[in-house]
Amino acid sequence: MSGMSRPEMPGREESLVAAPGLLAAITAVAVVLTAVVFALVGQRGTLASIQRLDEAWLRLMISGRALPLTVIAKIFNLLGLVYVTLPVRIAIAGFLALRRRWWQLAAFAAAIVLSEILIGLLKGIYGRARPPDSLVATSGASFPSGHAVAASVTAVAAVIALVPAGRWRAWWAMAAVAFSILMGLSRAYPGAHWLSDAVAGIFLGTSCALLTALVVGEIQRRQLKRRHRQPAVGQYPVDAAPADHTGGRREPP
Repeated sequence: MSGMSRPEMPGREESLVAAPGLLAAITAVAVVLTAVVFALVGQRGTLASIQRLDEAWLRLMISGRALPLTVIAKIFNLLGLVYVTLPVRIAIAGFLALRRRWWQLAAFAAAIVLSEILIGLLKGIYGRARPPDSLVATSGASFPSGHAVAASVTAVAAVIALVPAGRWRAWWAMAAVAFSILMGLSRAYPGAHWLSDAVAGIFLGTSCALLTALVVGEIQRRQLKRRHRQPAVGQYPVDAAPADHTGGRREPP
């Protein structure tokens, strides 16, 4: 009815995931690769072969060490410290909260929390010793690389949360993966981690970001579907229009 004011409609919510099928396929590949790497390192027989490859890679890194590469590795080492990653994560979360992008914030925060839980848990389970004579300070177990996990989950989750779905997100996602790979290599180069530690960390961080985005995106889609099925305030379904004073049915307002 023209005399009845319509309630203010909320702004259109930006979908976290535009192509859930594609994301599900990419996530499945990432999770499977992650599981394979962790399973291979967890088996004594395959670990011996992996250890030989890791030691060969470390010898190659030592033989090719140069001052510029060492400086770059140490810069990446600083970028992966909690004193840098924590403020960056807080800044991203704060920005999303100020913009009221709650679904993006939920996906980003869930990815970070999940990765942090898994880092401590898996390091305790595997208890792998680090390479000797690292060029940077290290502590704790070696597998998986915490720097690689933190870099990959933060970069990939940030792209998903901050960049709208589309071509630009794809480009930024490739940049995030490239940054993660560089972080992993920067851990293997100075001997802070074995190469397999870095590979596992990259896969694990990426999987956490993709998996949480997939789950939160599915929850968002289901909630939006339920909201669209519900009639707006002040409106009635056609088959439930109120009767007028004559006992007949009148048109919904």
